[in-house]
Amino acid sequence: MEVLIIEDEEPAAERLVGLLKQYDAGISPLAILSSVKAAVSWFADHRQPDLVLLDIHLSDGLCFDIFKQVEVRCPIIFCTAYDQYVLDAFQVHSIDYLLKPVQYPKLEKSLQKMEAIRSQMRPAGNDAHFNEIIQIIKTSQQSYKSRFMVKAGNRIKAIKSSEIAYFNSRNKITLLVTKEGQRFPLDYTLDELMAMLDPVQFFHVNRNLIIHIDSVKEVHPYFKGRLKLVLVPEYDEETVISSQKTPLFKAWLDQ
Repeated sequence: MEVLIIEDEEPAAERLVGLLKQYDAGISPLAILSSVKAAVSWFADHRQPDLVLLDIHLSDGLCFDIFKQVEVRCPIIFCTAYDQYVLDAFQVHSIDYLLKPVQYPKLEKSLQKMEAIRSQMRPAGNDAHFNEIIQIIKTSQQSYKSRFMVKAGNRIKAIKSSEIAYFNSRNKITLLVTKEGQRFPLDYTLDELMAMLDPVQFFHVNRNLIIHIDSVKEVHPYFKGRLKLVLVPEYDEETVISSQKTPLFKAWLDQ
């Protein structure tokens, strides 16, 4: 993950570097900048990073002046001593808003959230990559779908999101499966559903399956760092979490 730090207090910047290393020893900040002017110049000459850790009060003004001068299309985690700018922060592509001194557990959750968002994306070009992240961030800042209207014979029935065990897609048909094992067709793709669902409650296992956290009955180690799931109600295909998604799944399950 390529991370840019914009922070005018050297001890705070050093602390962020240390916390990033604690999260992933392979993360080395692309740069540490201390001013609006330096940030504007950096974005003008470099491609967008994967993530920005951004203080609000910089040496020459508020960080929001950066967005008035250059386009910043990457996700941002605000790290600041001030709590009055929350609404302003969420007008841009904000993943989280952390108050100083930043504590590792909170930054860890923010970074896991970032990784979870990235895991929902399909491989794409750089512009599509950022556009998709931004769309997921915007969706995560909105309210999530609390119920689905489904056809049950000649009736229309409301199924609460909390009553859903999983969604599966086969042969271009998407089914909603309740915890009681009832199945209802939906006119949504799984990608469309993930934009509506609370990622705290639902996990996109693979291209055919989205599961609710309460549907996980058992988790078993599998070959090559993967995990095998037993779901309730029983799912009629082998359910395996890839080695790439295993850390995200464990973090999601242990929240």
